Amino acid sequence: MSEHDNFLISLSVLYRNTQKYFDRVLSRYDIGSGQLIFLLLIYEHDGITMQEVTRLSEVDKGTTTKSISRLIEQGYVEARVDEKDRRVRRLHTTGKSADIMRDIYEYRARCRRILARDTDFAGFEETLAKVTDNSRMGLSEKSALEGLRIGALTKLTMTDVPGKAACRIDFAGCCFRCPWCFRKDMVFLSERRTSVDPEDVLAFLEKRRGILDAVCISGGEPLMQEDLFPLLENIRSQGYAVHLETCGYEPEKLEELLQKGLADFVAMDVKNCRERYAETAGVHAGSIDLSRIERSLQILAAADIPYELRTTVMKEFHDEGSLCALARELPANAVWVLQNYKDSETVIQPGYTPFAQEELEQLCRKLRELVPACSVRS
Repeated sequence: MSEHDNFLISLSVLYRNTQKYFDRVLSRYDIGSGQLIFLLLIYEHDGITMQEVTRLSEVDKGTTTKSISRLIEQGYVEARVDEKDRRVRRLHTTGKSADIMRDIYEYRARCRRILARDTDFAGFEETLAKVTDNSRMGLSEKSALEGLRIGALTKLTMTDVPGKAACRIDFAGCCFRCPWCFRKDMVFLSERRTSVDPEDVLAFLEKRRGILDAVCISGGEPLMQEDLFPLLENIRSQGYAVHLETCGYEPEKLEELLQKGLADFVAMDVKNCRERYAETAGVHAGSIDLSRIERSLQILAAADIPYELRTTVMKEFHDEGSLCALARELPANAVWVLQNYKDSETVIQPGYTPFAQEELEQLCRKLRELVPACSVRS
């Protein structure tokens, strides 16, 4: 990763260096960088109230009060009772402030000149104003679907929901790091990743009513999403069937989802037998609670909707012994699908070895002795 790829670090460095600059040049006046914005506002808006300073500076009331009280103690600002309304106190700069304002304006201009070196600073300031407006509108208040992290929307798929024309919503973020996973982009989330707005997804589905039949909910791990249920309720209200794909590590949410009737079908990954589950899932053995997987299997076995279990197999993690051990851990009435590993550039750690088709078919025949509804999916 380039040192310039992390915008949070860039924002932090810009803020801290600007703060250090003003702390240094204003130290002769015993003024800190945190007081500067308040002194400038009062000087340029003579008679302003504390509430108006808070609104214009967009700083919380406590910080405003503390900073201005300090300026009053230092003799740079004074508060006077409004002659027309004695309940109101208005702020004015003093002669002591007037003596230093020319220097302060010069320090501010010098800061701008330093930051503007070899840049289109006017363009930067225009962009910064837009980014700041975006922060006011998008970061200050929580929306109903704010907790959703939609990484991708596939607008048409004929394979994810058999027999139905569907779209696929992939949610970003996962509780596992399966090294063979082909959705690296949904597990390791780039700071520059493009997210899909949930409202855009709902608008798309509204337009496709009568054309699409179902929505495949996948990821990543969709049950990790904070506001998943409100989204599913909206999708269901539009008449779509919901096909959920999960790793089974959120049994409480899975159970609630089924109780609310928010899915018509569930496909759950089962990685491997207990002894090899953690390594196949790409996590440390001490960090995984396999009872959560077991609970999800119990919930599905008792559910009144169809479900299937899926295992992606490769020679580095699976053999007859591990798969037979896994089979003994599954519900006897489970529909269990074996999927051969397929290498690609999007895999987290490419290079694993798939089984030959005949080998996999032979394994499947053996596994049917334990789970009769076991099959191989090409």
